[in-house]
Amino acid sequence: MPDQNYDISIIRPQMRSEDFTLRGRDMAPARLKTIKKGLLALHTLELMATTIYRFQITRKNDDLNRQLIAAMCNEMTHHQDFQIKLYEYGFRPSIFRWAYWLVGFSMGFTSRLMGKTAILKTGVWVESKAVHHYAQLLDIIDWDQDTRKVIEKNQADEHGHIDNWKKLLQSSR
Repeated sequence: MPDQNYDISIIRPQMRSEDFTLRGRDMAPARLKTIKKGLLALHTLELMATTIYRFQITRKNDDLNRQLIAAMCNEMTHHQDFQIKLYEYGFRPSIFRWAYWLVGFSMGFTSRLMGKTAILKTGVWVESKAVHHYAQLLDIIDWDQDTRKVIEKNQADEHGHIDNWKKLLQSSR
């Protein structure tokens, strides 16, 4: 369950120059390997989530589009969070991340064509998978405290997205 100390109404938390640090210099290679694997997974999955929302947004001037834009912005922040962590550790994003973009495009565009209910159900399903994946990675990887806090905050945001999409689903029935 997400830590209730995270304010999920903040879409893009403020960052200062001193928030950036080079990490992992004194870590064991095995620990670094698991951190790299986890960060690559989170980075590519957040790219997929961003892309899903990007292609669900229509030209309608309605509250759903406003909320999809806010969710996309939040997912873009998560994607940037993990890209920053990759670079802080001296790693690089996967060269195969384009495949996750394609999956995101397919899911986002298809659900948009199918309508509001499909958009919301896709959001609940994708965010539920994300929450589960976050929980697994938090349990099995020995993260540094700063990175763990970022992951926990992002997981709390995903819980907020699920709650939001479920409420909209209920109100549209």
